[in-house]
Amino acid sequence: MKYELGRCLLSERLQEKGMSMEELAQALHFKPEKLSDFVENKRIMPLKSAISIAVTLGCEVNDLYELITSEPAVN
Repeated sequence: MKYELGRCLLSERLQEKGMSMEELAQALHFKPEKLSDFVENKRIMPLKSAISIAVTLGCEVNDLYELITSEPAVN
């Protein structure tokens, strides 16, 4: 099955953890603007960043984005 990334769910994960974007940025040594770009879907998280964010928030990488399934076309 093929997946596409939907909306970034980072703001929801931060809210569940009770952490601000600034606190996460500081913990990971990221610029807050970088995280903001992810949340606003201006940029897609590189895998290394997604792993670091997921570990810090205690979630899975798959929890950081909506996953949209796309079925292959059948001829």
